[in-house]
Amino acid sequence: MPMTDRDAILDNLITVRDWLRFGVSQFSEAELVYGHGTANAMDEAAFLLLTTLNLPVDVLDPWLDCRLTPSERSRILALFDTRITSRKPASYLTNSAWIQGRRFYVDERVIVPRSFIGELICDNSLNAAAADPEAVERILELCTGSGCLAILAAEAFPFATIDASDLSADALDVAQRNVADYGLQQRISLIRSDLFESIAPAAYDLIIANPPYVTADAVARFPPEYRAEPVMAHAGGADGLDLVKRILDAAPRYLSENGALVVEIGEARYALEEARPDLPFLWLDTETSEGEVFVLHAQDSFAS
Repeated sequence: MPMTDRDAILDNLITVRDWLRFGVSQFSEAELVYGHGTANAMDEAAFLLLTTLNLPVDVLDPWLDCRLTPSERSRILALFDTRITSRKPASYLTNSAWIQGRRFYVDERVIVPRSFIGELICDNSLNAAAADPEAVERILELCTGSGCLAILAAEAFPFATIDASDLSADALDVAQRNVADYGLQQRISLIRSDLFESIAPAAYDLIIANPPYVTADAVARFPPEYRAEPVMAHAGGADGLDLVKRILDAAPRYLSENGALVVEIGEARYALEEARPDLPFLWLDTETSEGEVFVLHAQDSFAS
């Protein structure tokens, strides 16, 4: 954006409504890509505005006609500029991601969290399909990333201790910050591990995983917003199922007698069912997904 235009923009855009309209126009013209907690230019502009102004991210209408100070306008213009020129997800620019009403710290060391499992944990869908919250004593989360699912699980299963693992030491540093922010250091242990490789033998009542599951072809076609994330957090091999198959092979040895495995696999349902027709996958839907998360129980004897 030319500097000669900046002064006019700062002088003429006064209210939140002005800046929302401007952001939507600029983002649409730049053909930005979304999917990191927002789905369109309107939601993206609103998220950046509200976060910058330290306002609730889920309430926009009360603030639309509020006038912004010169310093607020300058900060917002700079942030909009950065979103367009860098093509980084908004969560990286604000160091914040929201899952089920909880805010988590994120940066470029971790994928921006957006797992459907978070909704399933918080709306109690797992209770009927996989686990009785009062009976769950030990939980393992694989590929924890920012640690958000482990934290949500700690809230949903109040009597459980949780082991949360990731291969990335950088990701575990981010997870440690979030665990500390929520005061859960006594209940959540972070472990550096390639899936189960460094996990001590144990009987977990619930294993949850949102592993990398994007096919190699899809990774190669990523837009800049997705390329900004750690590639190892996406790459699932030729069919997207490399890590999922490894989880299926090893998980039965880590489940308690009545334990359950919950895994998100994206759009690979039919490929997985073709690869493992012997398994009785139970598919869990959310408000925005269908057939992207499965449950298997220890009694299913699903090791290959």
